[in-house]
Amino acid sequence: MGQVYAVSERVVDASPEQVFAALADYEKTRPGLLPSQYSDYEVRAGGQGAGTVVHWRLQATEKRVRDCLLTVTEPSPGRLVETDANSTMVITWTVTPAGEGRSKAVVETTWTGASGIGGFFERTFAPKGLKRINDEVLERLATAVTGNTAG
Repeated sequence: MGQVYAVSERVVDASPEQVFAALADYEKTRPGLLPSQYSDYEVRAGGQGAGTVVHWRLQATEKRVRDCLLTVTEPSPGRLVETDANSTMVITWTVTPAGEGRSKAVVETTWTGASGIGGFFERTFAPKGLKRINDEVLERLATAVTGNTAG
């Protein structure tokens, strides 16, 4: 078994505070950021940042669906960590300044992959597929906080 890692990032024409607030709003903003690969979205506790518990199903491939139950923590300013109770998956969102009135949003996803040949294919292809999904989330985030797709 090996660690699987996927990362996506985007510069957004909005302050770090605006971008972080949008990401931390699991009740209103976050559901609108999720593309069609996500389903059954439900906030089960909290809804704003740390202490939130959120559920969703992520269909990463035609045959692979993850049932996720995530607990949110804020270990440091500008950082949200979503830890899945149903797997080893951890999603880390980091928002930092990127110049006047701009932010860099980075999403990193890690999990322990399968072993053997299945693990090889998972480590090879899963990060690319997840990057495409997360790139779409980041584009929707940029649109949500700026009203356009420039960035």
